[in-house]
Amino acid sequence: MRLAVDTNILVRLLTHDDEKQYQKAYKLFQHSHLYIARTVLLETEWVLPYAYKYSATDIIHAFKTLSGLPNVEVENADILANALDWHQSGLDFADALHLAGSQNCDTFYTFDEKFIKKGKNISNCEVKKPGH
Repeated sequence: MRLAVDTNILVRLLTHDDEKQYQKAYKLFQHSHLYIARTVLLETEWVLPYAYKYSATDIIHAFKTLSGLPNVEVENADILANALDWHQSGLDFADALHLAGSQNCDTFYTFDEKFIKKGKNISNCEVKKPGH
């Protein structure tokens, strides 16, 4: 049986902020083969720094640990690995995930100047403004 988990399951597991829910999440990770969608990781990365003051380093470590578990399958693990590496080097996680998922494209268009600057020369897909 294949089971998928939502953001709140990951947040309970990583933050241990609600004992009952943590125990249930922990049991899932102990005894089940689990699938984690990219969108769940994206939302989890958004929640952890804002609600729990997790640093980028903490999140990268947590995601690498989760994706390395033998019973956990992450959607497009290679895309996540690239995104985590680029996030570690300073690119916003969401931007890194978007770019990593666009590697079959020549150009990724955005109006986000910070993304353009930090995304320069990190992949085969050029990050730039439309019209340039």
